[in-house]
Amino acid sequence: MSDRPVALVTGAARGIGAACARALAAEGFRVALHCNASADAAEKLAAELPGAFVLRADLADPAQVDALVEALIARAGRLDVLVNNAGVVRNAPTPVMKLDDYDVVAALARGTWYLTKLALRKLMMKQKSGRIINVSSVVGHVGNRGQSPYTMAKAGLDALTKSLALELAGREIRVNSVAPGFIETDMTAGLPEEARARILERVPLGRMGTPEEVADVVAFLATRGGYVHGTVIHVNGGLYGG
Repeated sequence: MSDRPVALVTGAARGIGAACARALAAEGFRVALHCNASADAAEKLAAELPGAFVLRADLADPAQVDALVEALIARAGRLDVLVNNAGVVRNAPTPVMKLDDYDVVAALARGTWYLTKLALRKLMMKQKSGRIINVSSVVGHVGNRGQSPYTMAKAGLDALTKSLALELAGREIRVNSVAPGFIETDMTAGLPEEARARILERVPLGRMGTPEEVADVVAFLATRGGYVHGTVIHVNGGLYGG
């Protein structure tokens, strides 16, 4: 097995996840690209990054998370950075939203917690080192119409960061969140022009961010920032400062 540090990025096939994978590869990491439905895009990205490989799993299924971690151990034997980026959105006003839509978001949030638990127990705590970076969202702090389960899940990621930071105090494992604002991704590409204009009116910098601007902060936390722990770093063009 290689001595290169290993990073696992969930939801790595496109958008912020893909940008994080590229940024970490540029920092010398061997990147494990998690995907679920977007296997073709993940394989294409892996071909661009030296030593990268794809791990496919539905994070809502604990058995598949178990298998993902075992495959990571067999393939790389270590884990230096975990980037919890995978997310799913179900949009509807709360009074009419279906319980099944809520459950889709909640199950993924549970899977993120379970993956983090296994990464700690089976790898990072044995190595006595590691970095966990949770990609949350500005909407977990300011809310968003029609996205109550998503905002709950993203706020929960920041709460997880703070709780783990306390649990892991004294160990060489750092835990932080990066909370993007409105970023140019597939999720925002389909916004009507009127909705986009309303968003940009709220952003002091007057534009949406790029996935690479979020990935820059993730790469910093993965490689530097040794005294940054239990913190939420906002990347939102001034929309919200925490």
